[in-house]
Amino acid sequence: MEFITILLSSLIGIITPAGFVLDRVAEDAIRDRLYDAEAVQVRIDNTPSYQIAQGEVDRVRIAVRGAFPIEGVRIDTFEVETDPISVDPGQLRRGEPALEKPLQAGVRLVLSREDLNQALRSPEIAGQLRDLSLDAVGGSESELRRYDVVSPQVDFLEGDRIRFQATLRQQQTDEELRILVESGLGFTAGRRLQLTNLIIQVNDEANPSQFTQRLAAGLSRRLDLQRLEEEGVLVRVLQFDIEAEEIAIAAFVRIDPNSPLLANERP
Repeated sequence: MEFITILLSSLIGIITPAGFVLDRVAEDAIRDRLYDAEAVQVRIDNTPSYQIAQGEVDRVRIAVRGAFPIEGVRIDTFEVETDPISVDPGQLRRGEPALEKPLQAGVRLVLSREDLNQALRSPEIAGQLRDLSLDAVGGSESELRRYDVVSPQVDFLEGDRIRFQATLRQQQTDEELRILVESGLGFTAGRRLQLTNLIIQVNDEANPSQFTQRLAAGLSRRLDLQRLEEEGVLVRVLQFDIEAEEIAIAAFVRIDPNSPLLANERP
């Protein structure tokens, strides 16, 4: 969700102190926030046009195809449609646009299976999958075994389920463990990721259900979107669908005027 909030928080920057907005300028501003993008389209609706000088924009619509927030990580589709945006006119004239009321938008995100698997092989993600520490025996810090994740792969299944497979290679001995994790995915109250019917296999042997339940609960807590509210960002997932080749997510996002994200966007 960081990618979404960064782009949304930069929207106030497309309103210029001169009192006009150019779609092409907005497109360039969005491209500047990304490593790369295959196509960016922005439409800014505002009638009458003098409202912009007063800090009012009726609606902004953004469509990005093939967005690369970082090298090697591609998002197939990113679409945004905002509610009216209201900026303090005094600060706008000083070149320091600031929201007078929360920025609200509907967001649609599409992630393809091919792109996710490519992302797992990207330098950024692959680097994070190296040198993992796992406590296999419940021992001390010095007894932690360190692994590299080799050949990770994601597959989308029927019933909004996802499967992750990889090999864990122990650094000290080159011993390899075949890992398979399969789970249904959904959101509780639109904010907390819920793992259902979680299956974990190591070398084709199932882990105890008590272990999988603890793991599912821990991941659900860590991936609770309510944690973003501490940064003045509210996200609620409205729709979450998994098909054979893609995941589609629709969400409502609200960013408060005093959010630290907006402070980071001001000149």
